[in-house]
Amino acid sequence: MGCRIQIVQMNPLVGDIAGNAERVIREAARARGAGADMAVFPELVLTGYPPEDLLLRPELVQRVEAALARIQSEVSGITLVLGYPRRSVGGLFNVAGVIRGGEIVAEYAKQHLPNYSVFDEKRYFQPGATPTVFEHRGLRIGLSVCEDVWQDGPTRQAAAAGAQILININASPFHADKNAEREGQVARLARDHGVSILYANLVGGQDELVFDGASFVADRSGRVVARAPGFVETHLLQSFDDDGSALADTPATVLPEDTEQDIYAALVLGVRDYVRKNGFSGAVLGLSGGIDSALSLAIAVDALGAESVEGVLMPSRYTAEISNADALEQARVLGITARTISIEPAFQCFLEMLEPAFTGQPADVTEENIQARCRGVILMAISNKTRRILLTTSNKSEMAVGYSTLYGDMAGGFAPLKDVPKTLVYRLAAYRNRCSAVIPERVITRAPSAELRPDQTDQDSLPPYEVLDAILKLYIEEDEGTQAIIARGYAVDVVQRVTRLVDRSEFKRRQASPGVRISRRAFGRDRRYPMTSGF
Repeated sequence: MGCRIQIVQMNPLVGDIAGNAERVIREAARARGAGADMAVFPELVLTGYPPEDLLLRPELVQRVEAALARIQSEVSGITLVLGYPRRSVGGLFNVAGVIRGGEIVAEYAKQHLPNYSVFDEKRYFQPGATPTVFEHRGLRIGLSVCEDVWQDGPTRQAAAAGAQILININASPFHADKNAEREGQVARLARDHGVSILYANLVGGQDELVFDGASFVADRSGRVVARAPGFVETHLLQSFDDDGSALADTPATVLPEDTEQDIYAALVLGVRDYVRKNGFSGAVLGLSGGIDSALSLAIAVDALGAESVEGVLMPSRYTAEISNADALEQARVLGITARTISIEPAFQCFLEMLEPAFTGQPADVTEENIQARCRGVILMAISNKTRRILLTTSNKSEMAVGYSTLYGDMAGGFAPLKDVPKTLVYRLAAYRNRCSAVIPERVITRAPSAELRPDQTDQDSLPPYEVLDAILKLYIEEDEGTQAIIARGYAVDVVQRVTRLVDRSEFKRRQASPGVRISRRAFGRDRRYPMTSGF
């Protein structure tokens, strides 16, 4: 007899349980119309992921129960598999449930609860312990949830219980090069246990996380026979033979060869969803003529459309004319509204106001920070007035060593480049220009500068970015100690200075805007270090 299962790669809104249930009902009808006899939705699709401490509110579970009752009453003619939290004897469980004919006919409780990196599931859930296998059109289908597929046990249990097909529902966040890792793991399980596996993943941005979708199906030999595109809501319809064999109806889409392509798509989706899901009318950002603001502007326009983005040039006495020219040229090419507001009157006024307090003291970084804070006030004022979120443009390299100004260039609501090292900023700019030339070439080739004092460049204060980023990756993402990094051949004084700057800048990062996570270890939920420490 066989069956046809449609993966619904959906973008829910965390906490909007009624709205997410409405989407499930509509998508179920669409899947039925497409000829599917089963529709599969991602992990915790009714609450969105991660719901965090919303799970501690009794009202949330009550709303989930009401949503399930509505789905059961309104969906007919198709079997559903979807994720939700379920409170029962023993506590709260992360569940994959099967709805058919107006009833929940099977439930599986997630066994392996991730409690590392960005995950805190042991704070909320109790683990399940047993497999769930149900019958559908003569086939035996097993269930698992996300982390379960990274362990052998749940798949082995399902196969031992007679499963011919395993459905794994996911809320698996993106980081660079993750697709190949996922597919390799699932392919191995499929081969080792002789089951076809559907990997159904969430898509969309949620605060700092981006879920890339990229759902796929592996047959019993471990071959990927169908693959959904990443970073978009979509459907993947898969046919199975009467012995559970996954049929290759159409050629699977090809995994992107370009890492920058995936990262750029993640940044665009992260910005779009943060802005739209939080009800902002658009975005505003400062345009300096530098590479960071140029890339941030391209991302914002690709995410929101030119009509929803405003750029602001804020020159000072130290701003080079070519910086203004390059910023205006990019604004023209991208079709956004751009305005120029000089910070010179405000800067001069602050200097005069502070003159009695500064008497007898030489100019230093204080005056540089005043300029940055003048810009922050201007941008926040425009943001408040227009209901457009202020996008900050600092990158991960700057955030790591504190090369940024509190209440100045750090001011704002969201930071697209927060997890993007400076060297990757250049690679992403080159990628975006390969799609269509929107960033002036001179912006990419000029030496980067904060332009807060005469003839300033970043390398006056920092090591070359190729060296800095390599040290930062070892220290932040791989937890290598100072001596271990030095042993790799980096200069002693450079390593000691960089790691000291990282440690001393924790207080700044605690006050930084959220931003898109694209690496295995970003600042924020991934890395929680004390601000006061003698380590």
